[in-house]
Amino acid sequence: MLLTYEALAESSKFATLWVPFCRASALLSNSPFILNLDCDHYINNSQALRAGICFMVGRDSDTVAFVQFPQRFEGVDPTDLYANHNRIFFDGTLRALDGMQGPIYVGTGCLFRRITVYGFDPPRINVGGPCFPRLAGLFAKTKYEKPSLEMTMAKAKAAPVPAKGKHGFLPLPKKTYGKSDAFVDSIPRASHPSPYAAAAEGIVADEATIVEAVNVTAAAFEKKTGWGKEIGWVYDTVTEDVVTGYRMHIKGWRSRYCSIYPHAFIGTAPINLTERLFQVLRWSTGSLEIFFSKNNPLFGSTYLHPLQRVAYINITTYPFTAIFLIFYTTVPALSFVTGHFIVQRPTTMFYVYLGIVLSTLLVIAVLEVKWAGVTVFEWFRNGQFWMTASCSAYLAAVCQVLTKVIFRRDISFKLTSKLPSGDEKKDPYADLYVVRWTPLMITPIIIIFVNIIGSAVAFAKVLDGEWTHWLKVAGGVFFNFWVLFHLYPFAKGILGKHGKTPVVVLVWWAFTFVITAVLYINIPHMHSSGGKHTTVHGHHGKKFVDAGYYNWP
Repeated sequence: MLLTYEALAESSKFATLWVPFCRASALLSNSPFILNLDCDHYINNSQALRAGICFMVGRDSDTVAFVQFPQRFEGVDPTDLYANHNRIFFDGTLRALDGMQGPIYVGTGCLFRRITVYGFDPPRINVGGPCFPRLAGLFAKTKYEKPSLEMTMAKAKAAPVPAKGKHGFLPLPKKTYGKSDAFVDSIPRASHPSPYAAAAEGIVADEATIVEAVNVTAAAFEKKTGWGKEIGWVYDTVTEDVVTGYRMHIKGWRSRYCSIYPHAFIGTAPINLTERLFQVLRWSTGSLEIFFSKNNPLFGSTYLHPLQRVAYINITTYPFTAIFLIFYTTVPALSFVTGHFIVQRPTTMFYVYLGIVLSTLLVIAVLEVKWAGVTVFEWFRNGQFWMTASCSAYLAAVCQVLTKVIFRRDISFKLTSKLPSGDEKKDPYADLYVVRWTPLMITPIIIIFVNIIGSAVAFAKVLDGEWTHWLKVAGGVFFNFWVLFHLYPFAKGILGKHGKTPVVVLVWWAFTFVITAVLYINIPHMHSSGGKHTTVHGHHGKKFVDAGYYNWP
């Protein structure tokens, strides 16, 4: 058979479940291509496999390791409240990477060349891609640390002493691939097309083959081998998909992006806020684990395209944005409460530079959205959920990974539940309004209340006449409302439906209100002109002004 189809459940132990089936399929069908789908995905277009294989057997396609299809989902609410479709990533980022070394492997909807799973190098190096073809010459090398399958068989034919092997190629090390002669002998036949070995036709289902297939799926078969480390899907990582694709790219393999209509594969996505946050938490934690591991793209081989390296660095460091975003979304609002801003007074040139940067970013965003075929609504919805994820899941991921790195503690995850609630017959989107409390909600709730209270304090001071330059206050209030507007989907999710908001959410709202009120009452009092703190105000106030910081408004 030309294709092996395998699908497994979404799990942090995905790689350890997938690899045994890969070895068993080598003995049964040994098809040159492997299709990887999650168990909640199905084939929606009968021409999808043909479209993917065309990238593998076409002209100059022998260096393509895998073809990645964009993920499409059904059952998502019409407004896509939590950006489940994520078209900015699938239709923008992955398509852009196709112009370099290729899109990353995202764990499902991917067609692999079987020999790449076995850890072989490509027959030649071409990291320049269609945009920089001359770049390949800078990285080309005459020798490989691990020879490709074709080179191995060519050496066998040219050897003065006939090599031992059923198919005329140098025997592969059993220490790497396992103690199974049948499996090792199937490896050269997996190359399609090959000038030295023909692919097996049909499925072998005799008793001896079935017994051997069962043996290679055993956990003991992998002991003291390269499975999970040098070959196959990588073990002991949450994002085994990204790491596996990265390992192929640093060897010089390329990948391709394939988007067809009707959509190739369709799956389900969690529309509940809590489940969506847990999903993002697992992804972001896995990305940071890569950054703190030996697979850090900063230290990848020279076979990796320079811009591809930048893309992998971005993929492994994006959760760190949570640290900066927390300050950006809270400190300006707290400045209304304290009456002091934390940065120096902006100059005219600062506003000019800020306008140039914002205008440039806006133009780039519009061009990218138009090029990717993404609507403005989808683009903005993606930005809204990015704000929610950064304030919750990304921040938790940073804390978890730092704890793991410093204290050597393992991280456990809750699997994402994509099953709807029992009311799906009455309302297919009933699960959208179910509120399930999680500590990930604490930080966004605090940010919402801080910005609401900060804006209310600013309005109160303007109406009371304490602040007369209301135009200066308007900019800060607009920023607060901009933050709240981005967190609107989160607020709608935690409010639930028919007043079913958990008590713990109300408690955290009240707690945030009390803390902000205490700051509002005490901080101005400490810096007031009268009372026992007058000397402190005079001493520190002068330093505060001399440093270039200023009072509101």
